Amino acid sequence: MELLFLGTGAGVPAKLRNVTSIALKLLEERGAVWLFDCGEATQHQILHTSLKPRRIEKIFITHLHGDHIYGLPGLLGSRSFQGGESQLTVYGPKGIKEYIQVSLSVSRTHLRYPLEVVEIDEGVIFEDQGFIVEARELDHALPTFGYRVVEKDKPGALQVEQLQERGIQPGPLYKKLKLGETVQLEDGSKVDGTNFLGPSIPGRVITILGDTRICSNAVKLGQSADVLVHEATFNREQEEMAREYFHSTTKQAGETALAAGAKVLFLTHISSRYAKESWGELEKEAKDVFQNTYIASDFMEYDIPLKK
Repeated sequence: MELLFLGTGAGVPAKLRNVTSIALKLLEERGAVWLFDCGEATQHQILHTSLKPRRIEKIFITHLHGDHIYGLPGLLGSRSFQGGESQLTVYGPKGIKEYIQVSLSVSRTHLRYPLEVVEIDEGVIFEDQGFIVEARELDHALPTFGYRVVEKDKPGALQVEQLQERGIQPGPLYKKLKLGETVQLEDGSKVDGTNFLGPSIPGRVITILGDTRICSNAVKLGQSADVLVHEATFNREQEEMAREYFHSTTKQAGETALAAGAKVLFLTHISSRYAKESWGELEKEAKDVFQNTYIASDFMEYDIPLKK
């Protein structure tokens, strides 16, 4: 499980930072990629990575400002020509369905794969055997959501030595026992797989917020998160401007991470007013509040470690 930052800038593309898009690579977990926002030229950013558009399974849109959605119609269209045949689901606020329908209709773009568009409200918006995704509304100039991705706990390792002591040798039964099933042996006795599993492996939590002022829902979404991605459009001296434009400062992002008890904070949505030479200072402003902070840059990758 890895995070790949495709665009980390705010408002308009800049030479060193494209507009917002983040990929959550779940290649080992489900052979798929989930995308969070899709600003202008996101598909061009993808060309500089190893990502395959056909692997994109879900796209989560935080809100309908252009720097978060203008790359979406192009990516949806190109996916057809890049081998994409599996279903793609787009989640987002009310209006995302109309935006996609009009864009594809006017441009006469025909997709070769099933597309589902889900307009969301607060709460659990997706759940399967492996993951739960929760959305909560943030404080921005128009309806905006943050997303909390929770990986469900995995069964512990199969205690092979104990099974062999019981006289059960490696074979097809091990797969069922690993799943916690009860199996019947040749002598008629039954073995409960749950008795031969080590401690379960805790799932990881990834929180990706859209544009927002500092707010309680951001803290709730980030509660004990292994990774929290928070916008930091302004430096700590511009708190008044941040509030006026419905954004956050570096310091406020750090405060949210601290209040949430997150493990790692990544700052993104950095205004182009800050030259590369000042990025270190922006990071330090958040570090002064929350030590384990990193300022994200385009194409930065972060491998999210398994919990022990």
